[in-house]
Amino acid sequence: SSSSSSSSSSSSAPKSPGKRREIDVMKLMMSDYDVTLVDDNPADMFVIFHGPADSPYAGGSWKVHVELPDGYPYKSPSIGFCNRLFHPNVDEMSGSVCLDVINQTWSPMFDLLNVFEVFLPQLLLYPNAADPLNGEAAALLLREPEQYKAKIREYVAKYGQAAATAGSDDSDSEGGGESGEESSNGASTSGSASSSGAAAS
Repeated sequence: SSSSSSSSSSSSAPKSPGKRREIDVMKLMMSDYDVTLVDDNPADMFVIFHGPADSPYAGGSWKVHVELPDGYPYKSPSIGFCNRLFHPNVDEMSGSVCLDVINQTWSPMFDLLNVFEVFLPQLLLYPNAADPLNGEAAALLLREPEQYKAKIREYVAKYGQAAATAGSDDSDSEGGGESGEESSNGASTSGSASSSGAAAS
């Protein structure tokens, strides 16, 4: 019954911001991005974002915190990097992305996939040094572009590895051949220990 009621209301989907938010979140979750909702709240999520290939950020991955305001999509989402990133328009300590930069670019025509496929890659490739949250990054970009790129790569190596940590649980459970054997050996030794314990009692 719930499906029939939702299909009948789907004609009003574009008018309702709540409905639009649900659709956008669903599209993002069905994509290839690694998305985690906070307490099953579709307005609060973490997404793993990979640095653009043709940039000093290549090979890096960041956990990005996205919060959708009540007025979404007419109001822009707030976006913050959880692990550190060297960029003129990103606050190095809090990770928040400059709101002016988001608001200049944001349009209700965008959806959440656009944030990760267009907005964030463009932000990393074409920083706005005129409106910096990180003054050091902006100055380095303008005066020493090669050093700027080197510093980005240094940060990528040190801090920009969210996918490696996020994916470690999966890789353990799937397990390569070796880790699988180790776990089976571990199981057999614990099994024999418990049976000998039983015999002793």
